[in-house]
Amino acid sequence: MNDIRITTSDSAADAASPMLRIRDLTVDFTVPGGTARAVSSVDLDLARGEVLALVGESGSGKSTTAMAIPGLLGDSATVAGSITLDGQELVGASEKTLTAIRGEKVAVVFQEPMTALNPVYTIGWQIAEAIRMHRRVSKDEAKAQAITLLKLVDMPEPEKRIGYYPHQLSGGQRQRAMIAQALACDPELLIADEPTTALDVTVQAEILDLMRDLRSRVDAAILLITHDMGVVADMADRIMVMKDGRVVESGTADKIFHHADDPYTRSLLEAVPHLGSSVTGTVEAATAEPRQVTPAFSLDGAVVEFSGRRSLFRAVDDISLAVHPGEVVGLVGESGSGKSTVGKVAVGLVTLAEGTATLGGVDITRIKNRHLRPLRSKVGFIFQDPGSSLDPRWPVGQSIAEPLELHTRLGRAEREKRVSELLDRVRIPASMRNRYPHQLSGGQRQRIGVARALALDPALLIADEPTSALDVSVQVAVLDLLRELQADQGFACLFISHDLAVVEQMADRVVVMRSGKIVESGTTAQVLTDPRELYTKELLAAVPVPDPEQQAQRRRARAELAAAAAATTVAEGA
Repeated sequence: MNDIRITTSDSAADAASPMLRIRDLTVDFTVPGGTARAVSSVDLDLARGEVLALVGESGSGKSTTAMAIPGLLGDSATVAGSITLDGQELVGASEKTLTAIRGEKVAVVFQEPMTALNPVYTIGWQIAEAIRMHRRVSKDEAKAQAITLLKLVDMPEPEKRIGYYPHQLSGGQRQRAMIAQALACDPELLIADEPTTALDVTVQAEILDLMRDLRSRVDAAILLITHDMGVVADMADRIMVMKDGRVVESGTADKIFHHADDPYTRSLLEAVPHLGSSVTGTVEAATAEPRQVTPAFSLDGAVVEFSGRRSLFRAVDDISLAVHPGEVVGLVGESGSGKSTVGKVAVGLVTLAEGTATLGGVDITRIKNRHLRPLRSKVGFIFQDPGSSLDPRWPVGQSIAEPLELHTRLGRAEREKRVSELLDRVRIPASMRNRYPHQLSGGQRQRIGVARALALDPALLIADEPTSALDVSVQVAVLDLLRELQADQGFACLFISHDLAVVEQMADRVVVMRSGKIVESGTTAQVLTDPRELYTKELLAAVPVPDPEQQAQRRRARAELAAAAAATTVAEGA
């Protein structure tokens, strides 16, 4: 591999001849009974060193457009039109030609590195293999270059982590490893397909900083595919908005964010949760007296430990909290902070090593499983990915009916009536009750998940990242539904999320966790507008907002906070 390229692209030739040119791109997929058009008559130009964001909801055709470039759509796709990269036509090119450009000229950073990276090989081997596929170098040379690439993407201790398997890395580290692999052969075009969707806000901010820095260092063009308009505001020079396989609007980031013409573009922007836009209450309310009612769920001095190879790992470390009837408590923090573990304690899936847990006033700390089962019927659980939490072999109506069959004595006719009522409540037509999960959209599957969670009229609802995998417009609809149902039924809700803008819309109070401990708690207004702890300030500063100018200011503020945090760490070490 050559040294990492550091070039500029301000020549007249570069300006006149885009590196990537797409004309009249049309993509059809073979489906039972005929064909389905996924992309229709798309034109696109992309210059070196430029970031172009393709935005739109699921099914808009943005990923299909991008994956058509390196020919990754599979045999069921029929691609027509023209795609040229540095003047080379890719539509109709042989597999040998496409294989040669993959990694060499075009690289892809996928949404979920855990599924894109091979779990049986170390990340170092995978990066080195990508190098050796396109370069005549020895194994030792490829390994040395892999370490250099890991340093380039700011991987901690690259000489050590080159021998790690994907599951041994954090989400942010896996994404860095995938970016290193993508950069192995100095690609001219980097396709980033939802590269930060599954990441915590602080890790997301680091990855965006990395991609921005890499663009300036290696002069690669970036095609950014995302539904997160905050990420778009942070990265994009230009934006193309897609709907139903067509481009409905395109322009500079400033034009799209501040002067959008198309109603669909405006509706997308209006649906984006904007941190600071929906805080209610006052900061002083944080000092209000605690409620004098029995909490739906509480922890007192709770400790959860998991066995490691050589020692115990403390996932939850001496925390106390309470969720009262009619209240929504937002539980926030980075991956590994312990927030999902707290949710599992509430349903007895995880036991405490120390402390006390109560459910509806009943101590469940040491309760036997047979006594826990009736209490679990009072807890509903909404999962992050409804596609994997619903049984793919069952029609969705059967999935909703299962809790009724397990925990009630309702007859079949009564269960069917209850399922119909629940489908109506979550605004799913009763005619869809016999469909399977794969036959529904992501938003519809999440609504089914909500209906199932509410089937037994729970006193406590645990929502674990319930909207992070959804498009912004679908996310708004699901959040509106949850708010309406919570206000109507008055259940307590533990809302677990790393999306602070979403938590702001939903929560009455916010609890911030880090490394198993609670570092701050208070009303939503207090925590999100006047945080006391540096860590909370860093979390808030890392949230991208859908406005390019504001986001640039927030980046500068985040850099100042990072410097302050580093200085504090040095002072504490001294």
